[in-house]
Amino acid sequence: MSTVKITGIGGRQISVQTGLFINNEFVPAQDNATVKTENPFNGKVLAHVSAAQASDVDKAVAAAEKAFNGTWKSTQPTVRRDLMNRLADLIERDNEELASLESVDAGILFRESSGMFVPQAVETLRYYAGWADKVDGQSLHIPQGISYSRRVPIGVCAAIVPWNAPLMITMWKLAAALATGNVLIIKTPEASPLYGQKLGQLIVEAGFPPGVVSILCGLGTVAGSALSAHPAIRKLSFTGSPGVGRQILAASAKTNLKKISLELGGKGPSIVFDDADFENALQWTAAGITVNNGQICAAGSRIYVHADIYDKFVKAFSERTKDSVAGDPLLQETTKGPVINAGQKKRVMEYIKIGQDEKVKVLHGADDSKLPTEGHFVPNTAFVDVDPQATVIREEIFGPVACIAKFSSEEEVVRLANDSCYGLGSAVFTKDINKAIRVSEELESGQVTINMWGLLTQMCLLVVSKRVDSVVIVARRLSTIGHRRNTSA
Repeated sequence: MSTVKITGIGGRQISVQTGLFINNEFVPAQDNATVKTENPFNGKVLAHVSAAQASDVDKAVAAAEKAFNGTWKSTQPTVRRDLMNRLADLIERDNEELASLESVDAGILFRESSGMFVPQAVETLRYYAGWADKVDGQSLHIPQGISYSRRVPIGVCAAIVPWNAPLMITMWKLAAALATGNVLIIKTPEASPLYGQKLGQLIVEAGFPPGVVSILCGLGTVAGSALSAHPAIRKLSFTGSPGVGRQILAASAKTNLKKISLELGGKGPSIVFDDADFENALQWTAAGITVNNGQICAAGSRIYVHADIYDKFVKAFSERTKDSVAGDPLLQETTKGPVINAGQKKRVMEYIKIGQDEKVKVLHGADDSKLPTEGHFVPNTAFVDVDPQATVIREEIFGPVACIAKFSSEEEVVRLANDSCYGLGSAVFTKDINKAIRVSEELESGQVTINMWGLLTQMCLLVVSKRVDSVVIVARRLSTIGHRRNTSA
């Protein structure tokens, strides 16, 4: 297979192979099918990566079945643990290369990838490696004797990964599968597949047996559909849009009723009470909608601020977020990289236009004329005094577009926050611990963070979740089915 060199941070040359990763080898797709991946900063072609067809999925499944039924399912948990820790060490060693690939392939700021997404991938692997030799069943004395349960591997699993934080989300799926003795076929996103090509090299270096992990780039309508409908795949985990989630559920229902985990859209509310630490709330609400250009399913895109501090907050939020240094995401001075592609830019700008057409007041942004014309840049935008029925506050935009509204009471803000078809993540800012817990329990959201946004850092004061056995990400409504990053994953 061919190898391409990608220029990363500081001019470093990163070599990646372009084939499908099956049986610990890089091989061409059927009929040499490929997809083109481009740098969203300048539109230049980075590589032509093999695009898996249905027959290639069959080959990956066959390799996975052979690995699972051969030795992997009976491999000692301590061996799986050591392999996972070795992979974590290698990812940590190659942080700069992996972060560079995410920057040039997905437009993610290098400092965000190297400082947050890659370390989170390492942390996830090490967390699940620690569970590999601790998964057990239960026993119960009954009149007839003793009844007991065992936890056994499912077998061949599949994961379909999105383009917005691909390495980190891959590890959320891969680590749980490996720790419990399963084998996994990963479909990397066609818009940002290069991290997966590098990951395949590290899988081999870590010492995993052939077939335990397969990595296939490919179109969702081809490779994704083949994985969803394949009768030998026992479980599939998908992160992406609700529409595609429905298609995957339908494919499972029509074939082998494989287990399905879905992590779908979000329209996360952040609630800022008048007794909140003002600077802390400002810092996290700004980050919650600008990190990765708001291209995060749990982005804090709805911001509800108490009436007593509303005007002060709106002014400070605008000062904090309206200006940015748009440019090459590899450069340290850049604070705004491009969105993933022209289609995503068009989507975000169309939503901004819808907000303007609906007479929603623009605080700042909405105009991309001052941004670089080369590349796919969109402006940080904030709407204020947003009506609860406005399109921009109800639909997921997946871009750096904040909607700010005021509230006067706990009851009112809980009602506003819950007035959504989504239920992925939310945040509450207050110094009153009783209020924090009271409101968090009323929010119809799988994840509630207190005095911070998201769970990608250790800086939280308190994390409240709908489960308490670990740091859990679950969700409600249209946002998800299943669990991730916990013992139930």
